Amino acid sequence: MELRKINADLSVSPQIDVMDVIKIKEAGFSTIVNNRPDGEEDDQPLWSDIEAEAKRVGLKFINLPVVNVAQTPEVVEQTGKVLNEAIEPVLLYCRSGTRCTQIWALTQINILPKEEILKTAFEAGYDLSRFLRDF
Repeated sequence: MELRKINADLSVSPQIDVMDVIKIKEAGFSTIVNNRPDGEEDDQPLWSDIEAEAKRVGLKFINLPVVNVAQTPEVVEQTGKVLNEAIEPVLLYCRSGTRCTQIWALTQINILPKEEILKTAFEAGYDLSRFLRDF
């Protein structure tokens, strides 16, 4: 499991597994958000299995799958709401963490300067310069 901290309230991660859920709870997260649809890869765990384990250990689980880079306004709005309402840190995951970081960036586009969003994402290992060039 590779957690990449965006800020004090948010980390992103490549695909997690059911066995990672307890470690996520122990790391202090309260909520897991899935941004990856089932079936992208043959060996990918089902989000419902991860959700079941999250609920078993007392974590909130939200399924907001995004196909490739098709972030809809609804997903961005729902993600922003999750981030605003969460009491403890939130973990977003997808295949590589890029989609999650892009979604976070879109929740911040009217809040933070673009340069700050780009810098924060880059420090977490994600280059969003092409993604945000038209904003």
